[in-house]
Amino acid sequence: MAEYKIRDYRDSDYEVVRELFSHGMSEYVPSVCIHILKQPWVLFVLTCTFLILLCSAKSFILPIMAVTLLLALGRQILGYCWSMYIDHCLNEDLRDIQKTYMEAQGCHFWVADAEDSIVGTVAVKPSDENPEELILKRMSVRKDFRGLGIGKALSREVISFARRGRYKAVILNTLMVQVEAKNMYESVGFKKYLEYVMPTIYGKLINFTISKYRYDILPGS
Repeated sequence: MAEYKIRDYRDSDYEVVRELFSHGMSEYVPSVCIHILKQPWVLFVLTCTFLILLCSAKSFILPIMAVTLLLALGRQILGYCWSMYIDHCLNEDLRDIQKTYMEAQGCHFWVADAEDSIVGTVAVKPSDENPEELILKRMSVRKDFRGLGIGKALSREVISFARRGRYKAVILNTLMVQVEAKNMYESVGFKKYLEYVMPTIYGKLINFTISKYRYDILPGS
C-alpha cells in the first residue's frame, strides 16, 4: 500500500492540482453518456429513427449508420459541454487557488502527497446559503490511487477544520454518476438530505440529478 500524507496547498502545486481536477472530471463523460442513453425519450427517438429509416430504405445499413451517427454526435456535444463546465471551474475558484482558498476567511485547500506526486485534492469554503456551514469542494483522487483511503482522509481533514472553526456542519454536492464518491462520503458519516433535478431545460431533459450531503458537527465533539 502506498504511503501518503495530507498537507496544505502550496503555490508550486498549482498546475498539478488543476490538471488533476480536469482529468478527474473528464472521467465522468462515459457514465453521463450511459445515463442519458437510459432516458426514455432518448431511447424513443433512437428507436423511431431506426424504424423509420428501416421501413423507407428496406435495409439495415442506413438505419444503423444513422443511429451510430446520432450517438457519435451526441457524444461530441456532451464532451464539449462537459469541457465548458471544467473550463468554468478552472477560471473561477481554481484560477487563483491561493487567493480563493488560502487567504480568505473560513477557506482552505489540501493536497495528498504519495510517491513524490500530488494524488488527491480537497477544498472547503463557507456556504453561501449558511455562513455557519462549510461546503466541501474539489475533491479528487487520482485513479490509480483510489481505494487506499485517501478520499476518506481528505474528508476527515475537512471535518476537523470545520470542528476547529466551530462550524455546525459540512455540506457537499454530488452528481448522479458519482457513485463511488457517494459511497465514500457515506462511509465517513455524511448523510444525504436532499436530491433534486438541476432546474434547467437541459437538466430536466437528461434527468441530471444532484444529491446534497451533510455532516453535522455535534457541540463539544
